[in-house]
Amino acid sequence: MKVLLAVSGGIDSMYMAEKAPELFPGACFAIAHCNFGLRGEESDGDEAFVREYAARKGLPVFVKRFDTRAFAAEGGLSIEMAARELRYAWFDSLCEAEGFDCVAVAHNADDNAETFLLNLVRGTGTRGLRGMGDRGRIVRPLLGTSRAEIRGWMSAEGHAWREDSSNASPAYKRNRLRGEVIPVLKEMNPSLLPSLRGTMEHIAQVDDIAEDYFRSVKDSVCNGNMVSIRSLLALAHPRYVLFRLTEPVGLTESALDNLWDLINSGRQVGGRVFYGQRGAVKGRPKWRLEIIIDKSC
Repeated sequence: MKVLLAVSGGIDSMYMAEKAPELFPGACFAIAHCNFGLRGEESDGDEAFVREYAARKGLPVFVKRFDTRAFAAEGGLSIEMAARELRYAWFDSLCEAEGFDCVAVAHNADDNAETFLLNLVRGTGTRGLRGMGDRGRIVRPLLGTSRAEIRGWMSAEGHAWREDSSNASPAYKRNRLRGEVIPVLKEMNPSLLPSLRGTMEHIAQVDDIAEDYFRSVKDSVCNGNMVSIRSLLALAHPRYVLFRLTEPVGLTESALDNLWDLINSGRQVGGRVFYGQRGAVKGRPKWRLEIIIDKSC
């Protein structure tokens, strides 16, 4: 088994690199490092640190430099989302070119809880509350390990890591959640991390059931990108199926509510258009909806 370790130089990824032989017994390893160029000399210092570590351990190392700000501006993305898209696309290409079976990333139990709470605050469906988990080639072996456990072990063993100064910036919502909100929640529930992990597991089970239901009924209401409103309304859970069918379009919650109210009222839909971030839903004659996805988005 060939495992690509995504190593930033921070404490979590260095812990994962040190623990890799235990996490993936018998595997062969290489290191991938992304230099997003967002922190000037500090970013270059991270790269040098990871290169030196890989050389000391005798591990192959792959490094990619990105113009993250330009990519974000071109795509209208946040810096965080741009970095995410860049790194995972590069990881995929490395796996294809070098024959890696998986990419290990160092998200821990605290990261998982933070993502759950961020998605909850933003507003999301059940899939946004499932927690991180493994996705395709991406594996997350540290989701059962807390940040405190990682720091305790690294300090006790005398291993080095790099501190990311941006982790202290209140400009990032995750940092405010980490520094201001989660400590209060942990006072209310000292077992916050395992409690949230159990909740995410339950939500994932419910989401799997909902996904099975959606797949079982989709073909009964859809013909290509055309949706039969009468067939939709005959289902046991039409509102959920409408949400799933229109999800690729990126309707706002209010637009989805307006669309649902219209078709549920029995009024004609022909000529009505509901625009989303990635396309539109158009009312057509004969009680049909056309789902149009903008391929350029």
